Amino acid sequence: MSDQTTFDINQVIAQAKEVITNPVGFYQTMPKTGGYGNPVIFVAVMGAVMGLITAVLSFFGSTAGMMAAGLGAIIVMPIFAVLGAFIGAAILYVIWKLMGSAESYETAFRCQASVAAIYPIPALLAIVPYIGSIVMIAWGAFLMIEASVSVHGRERRTAQIVFGILAALMILSNIASERAARQMEERMERMGSQFQGIEDMSPEEAGRKMGEFFKGLEEGANQAADNRGD
Repeated sequence: MSDQTTFDINQVIAQAKEVITNPVGFYQTMPKTGGYGNPVIFVAVMGAVMGLITAVLSFFGSTAGMMAAGLGAIIVMPIFAVLGAFIGAAILYVIWKLMGSAESYETAFRCQASVAAIYPIPALLAIVPYIGSIVMIAWGAFLMIEASVSVHGRERRTAQIVFGILAALMILSNIASERAARQMEERMERMGSQFQGIEDMSPEEAGRKMGEFFKGLEEGANQAADNRGD
């Protein structure tokens, strides 16, 4: 990343390739300062690629709602990716400070921004339940271990312990959340099918279907709460 903010797709591709294929070399030569412009551009572009992949995969979904959500991801994901990078950098900044690093928040942001290089890969793997989020978290933790050593000068063993524990906790949390979300989606699809042809039903039958619908919603909410409690 140079000091001057520029949009160069070749530079973005080159950086993404280096982070993926040679993370050690990337972090050893990564500028620690130089402004936020180029890192933000990198995150936004990779977020857009992730959104595009999500949109393409959504066309293989079974509902129009999934396709609409996928198309919206092209716009929403770059914004969320940039916001997430700033928030994630703040968390990393605190973690590295606790580990004894003297580097600035900008350096933490540049390290966090580099993780965006892998965004398209979990997006592709998302077609397999749970795999995408596991790969994203595990690979991101690996990159932050390398950044801890090469950029922040921390001991590798310490970085492995810290980011290994964080990754394990995040993977468990994401699996539980994704499982609850998938269960809720399946339940909503089943309940939605109950309303097919509702215009031809008698008022009594329509009322019964509505009662079953709200009962299903209540059961789903209770189950989701139980999963969070576990």
